[in-house]
Amino acid sequence: VQLVESGGGTVQTGGSPRLSCAASGLIFDDYAIAWFRQAPGKEREGISCWRSSDGDTYYAPSMKGRFTISSDNAKNTVFLQINSLKPEDTAVYYCAATETLRGFRSTDFGSWGQGTRVTVSS
Repeated sequence: VQLVESGGGTVQTGGSPRLSCAASGLIFDDYAIAWFRQAPGKEREGISCWRSSDGDTYYAPSMKGRFTISSDNAKNTVFLQINSLKPEDTAVYYCAATETLRGFRSTDFGSWGQGTRVTVSS
């Protein structure tokens, strides 16, 4: 499985970037793709997850409201829309994939992209 994130960069506070995760090599009918982020000096935290079998989505409680996960199945791409950016959103954003979602911890995902950095400027 290969995952390639894009869409990061330096964005002003209040901006609304959309991150993309292009996936290839997914051979299973049921898989999940999630977004995580890691801010400087902090642990990696989960944002949201999308499941291919039914299109169901999940958001970490602290991430509800400003983050939206969506997919373009034809392009094997999962998006993360971030609205009303705050300085504390500065982080490297990763997408990750797993067959048969069992949990939302980073250890539940075996395939990871290289990450895309989002820097929020004031």
